[in-house]
Amino acid sequence: MRDNADSLQQRAAQFLQLASSGSVDDAYERFVAPAGKHHSPHFAAGFDALKTGMKENYQQFPHKQLTVKHAMSDGDLVAIHSHIVFQPGDLGVAAMHLFRFEDGKIVELWDFGQPVPAESPNTDGLF
Repeated sequence: MRDNADSLQQRAAQFLQLASSGSVDDAYERFVAPAGKHHSPHFAAGFDALKTGMKENYQQFPHKQLTVKHAMSDGDLVAIHSHIVFQPGDLGVAAMHLFRFEDGKIVELWDFGQPVPAESPNTDGLF
C-alpha cells in the first residue's frame, strides 16, 4: 500500500513540476484523465479550460519556480504543499493542491493559495 501512495505522490508532484515549467501538454498527457474535473474558481469547468489557463500563466511567468515542501496521501487522494515563486525576487505563494486519482490518472483537482507575507508575527512561517 505504501508503494502505491508514494507513486501517486510522485505523480502529483511531477504533474505540478511539468505544468509549472511550461510542459503543460506533457503533464496533461502523462497524468490527467481528460474527462476529469477541477474546482478552481478562476477558470471555466473542465480540464481543457484549466490547461489553457496553465499555459497562459506560464507565458506570463516563464521563470516561475515550484518547490514541493510536503506530500501526503490517503487512498486515492494526494495533497501537495508547495512554494510557488512567479518571478525572481517575489515572495510567492504557499499553495496546496489536492488531487484525486483513478487508475493512476488525475480525475479531480482542487487548489488553494496564500501570498507569502513580507512580515508576519509568526516566526514559524508558511513552510
